[in-house]
Amino acid sequence: MAGPADPPEGTPEGAPGGGEDEYRSVVFDESFVRAARLQEFSAQERITDHAPAVRDRPTPPPQRAGGLSRQALVLVLLIAVAFGTAIYMGVRHPYRTPAAEEPAEPLRMTVVPLAPREKVPGAADPERLYAHSPAASFAAGAEGIPLPASRGTAHFSEGQVVTALSTAKDYLVRSALDPHVLTGGDTRSVRVLLDPGQMSQFDRSFARPAADGRHAPTGWLVRFDPARTELADDGIRVRGTLQATETGAGTLEVSADHTYVYALRPAGAGEGAAASLFTVRRELRFRFDRDDLRLHQVQVVLSHVQAGPLSCAEDSAGHLRPLLAGQSADQAGPAGTDPYADGGAPALCGSLSPAAQPRL
Repeated sequence: MAGPADPPEGTPEGAPGGGEDEYRSVVFDESFVRAARLQEFSAQERITDHAPAVRDRPTPPPQRAGGLSRQALVLVLLIAVAFGTAIYMGVRHPYRTPAAEEPAEPLRMTVVPLAPREKVPGAADPERLYAHSPAASFAAGAEGIPLPASRGTAHFSEGQVVTALSTAKDYLVRSALDPHVLTGGDTRSVRVLLDPGQMSQFDRSFARPAADGRHAPTGWLVRFDPARTELADDGIRVRGTLQATETGAGTLEVSADHTYVYALRPAGAGEGAAASLFTVRRELRFRFDRDDLRLHQVQVVLSHVQAGPLSCAEDSAGHLRPLLAGQSADQAGPAGTDPYADGGAPALCGSLSPAAQPRL
């Protein structure tokens, strides 16, 4: 017999809970019911008001700001972190790595004056001087510094090699062909090309010039004493070579060897004054890391300069003071070298071959 709690027919289908199991998946909890948009009227309400069976429930008011969800708080936090990061990156340089902030190798330089054996030849027409000199076939200006054919290396692409060569050429043009720089003007156009690690050495060289192999302005660029000399022709003659090589997985080097020939005359003498030629041979070595390539800057690590006609007795560290047309070299030798002094460099001087002068 069935128990008092069982239906007279017993449990349907003989399973616990009977057919109720079929509806377990559609049983709604209280939160679901409260969230419903429709609400059924009670029987009394329907009798009294003759209303339809259901009515719309009022939309619940939006949550107050004080009731922000966890997701909203996380979003606010992420925005704050992103904003702080943007400010931090704006203060710091976004492209330089910690390795790039290390001091660069200082420039080592040598400036050798070349003294003439005879009087310096001159002529009123600079073109005549060039035509009768070894510089007759040299190109004028930046055309005399062509970029060589290049290809990639083991660790640098062809584009990076071209960037190194073009940056080295920019330095050569600005430091040896810009009339403003040559005549003692502002040197910022040269300075901006330097790796920041060399800027303090550059600045000290111009603030306190010294013939110590580290701080001679004429090791960085070609600069004449404007009180004595001016350009007689802006078409400076140039010939030389550029060559790029990889010296490590992260370093490119460019070797530059160029001869520059300038037509000069006494400052303020006017166009009718006799001009003379002045020759500068510059051998430079540039170094580039990946940051230098990306930022179009360079490290100048070696500078060897031979220039003449100059007097060996003149100080050539701060300015070049050429001997001009009709002048002869002082027979005095270079300044004395003190072998007991620390950090100095030997005073050097050479003899300018007559073959380097125009044959008029």
